[in-house]
Amino acid sequence: MASNGKFVCYYRVSTSRQGRSGLGLEAQQAAVATYLNGGNWRIIAEFTEVESGRRSDRPELDRALAAARLHRCPLVVSKVDRLTRSVAFLSRLLEAGVDVRFADLPQIEGATGRFLLQQMVAVAELEAGMISARTKAALRAAKRRGVQLGGNRGGEPSPDARRKALAVVSARADQRAGDLAETIKRLQASGARSLRAIAEELNKAGIPTPRGRGSWSAVQVQRTLARL
Repeated sequence: MASNGKFVCYYRVSTSRQGRSGLGLEAQQAAVATYLNGGNWRIIAEFTEVESGRRSDRPELDRALAAARLHRCPLVVSKVDRLTRSVAFLSRLLEAGVDVRFADLPQIEGATGRFLLQQMVAVAELEAGMISARTKAALRAAKRRGVQLGGNRGGEPSPDARRKALAVVSARADQRAGDLAETIKRLQASGARSLRAIAEELNKAGIPTPRGRGSWSAVQVQRTLARL
């Protein structure tokens, strides 16, 4: 099935051995092109990491994830082992809020697909268990302090729930602003000084607004800059 839309690509190379084994940069680019398989698609950004697969501090991957969030499009990786060899790092990817696709897994099947699913399940179970344990501990501590448990039964969210919801929304807005920071700096350096000029350039680049609909305005740019 042909692919459509925008894509961000991430490649990783480390040793010369990768080139001899067919896992060099050109081979990864060819694998991604094969995965996209014709159709009306375009790669809007490519990021190449040069480092060991055992490390988790990958600045180019962070940039690739930010670009994928910015354009609200999938991140394509040539091979699953180009990204992760640890559960902790996979957890980081799952929390990135990005649709990550693997060219060698067009369908989740076979031994490699099962392995990937097992890792994802393991991380989800771990996170659920930790959250459950923290929640139970917090409830026990609150009960010892004499806090009346049970919450608001009237259908309205409690003040604490509202604060948490607002905190989540604010955190997402801060993340979105951070993803835009590099792009806005580049536009300003190229001559887009006013808020309106920046908004026009963002619209020309096809970058979605914070809510994913409509066009950028000077007010939206101002709000984004305020968060930066």
